[in-house]
Amino acid sequence: MLYALLVPFADEIGLFNVFRYITFRSGGALLTALLIGFVIGPRLIRLLRSKQNGGQPIREDGPQSHLVTKRGTPTMGGFLILVAGSLSTLLWMDLRSGFVWVALMVTLSYGAIGFLDDYRKVVHKNSKGLPGRGKLFLQVIIAVSAAIWITLLTPGPLEHTLAVPFFKNVLIDLHVFFYLLAIGVIVGASNAVNLTDGLDGLAIVPVMIAAGVFAMIAYLVGNKVFADYLQIHYVPGTGELAVFCGALMGAGLGFLWFNAPPAKVFMGDTGSLSLGGALGAISVSTKHELVLAIVGGLFVLETVSVIVQVASFKLTGKRVFRMAPLHHHFEKLGWAEPTIVIRFWIIASVLALIGLSSLKLR
Repeated sequence: MLYALLVPFADEIGLFNVFRYITFRSGGALLTALLIGFVIGPRLIRLLRSKQNGGQPIREDGPQSHLVTKRGTPTMGGFLILVAGSLSTLLWMDLRSGFVWVALMVTLSYGAIGFLDDYRKVVHKNSKGLPGRGKLFLQVIIAVSAAIWITLLTPGPLEHTLAVPFFKNVLIDLHVFFYLLAIGVIVGASNAVNLTDGLDGLAIVPVMIAAGVFAMIAYLVGNKVFADYLQIHYVPGTGELAVFCGALMGAGLGFLWFNAPPAKVFMGDTGSLSLGGALGAISVSTKHELVLAIVGGLFVLETVSVIVQVASFKLTGKRVFRMAPLHHHFEKLGWAEPTIVIRFWIIASVLALIGLSSLKLR
């Protein structure tokens, strides 16, 4: 919005020229989202606590310590992220950017699914929420819409292709199967973040780290000079996604202020589904789907732990881990919650650096 209002006057008022720069607007989006989070956070937490009467139901089959330490904590804190991130994005983005509108559509739609899930948990006092198949069906429908929209925005030679990191000339034309890839990435990323969200601060920091990495990727992919220099595929218009990523980081920081141990609020599916979907949509738009698997490797690891656990139990009757997802396994081993969270943050940071290295190692 500020871009549309102020840039036309940049020739007369030199100060307004800074709004032409994506880097400036990304920083502005981050700070604005952070301030919005600080302002609305306390009010939102009071509202959620007054409406939920007991907070988020705690899994009876989960770690027993959670029944004591986390009982009564309100959920749906993802509203803070959605409101702060969306308002900040709309304020600082170039409103003509189709890629940002796709990312916003996925984020808000998945947030709505998460809200329905959280609402059922709170109202019915049941930790299961929406039926799994129904939730997955809604996610797929939204991902299909996003995949089609992204291909319409992407230049012809790239619209159905998969870029392979670390190889400059490898571009696989998937034809119609690209839609299956895009749907899988968006839905998979959404549910992977959802599985990771089990301890105070565990999911939000890796999400912010991934958003920071993709802010840089989006900026470089959307700039022809930098894209040619780094020998990555240039996708016009994706640079504006850096503004969206900046807003996600700021909103995430604002949420972390209240989610830091001991958490005053949980993000719930309202936050985790929307954040994962956002990362998936950004990776598909920038042609860095496989890099997301590296940068978001922590989310992949958590998801694989659940798949392995379920498969092993069904096939052999035995469990590989003491409990899945993986962070609960370490809780069962006696690791303190802050220890698990900080060590997982370190893993996420290392994976982010590996993902970033794919931009140059080609």
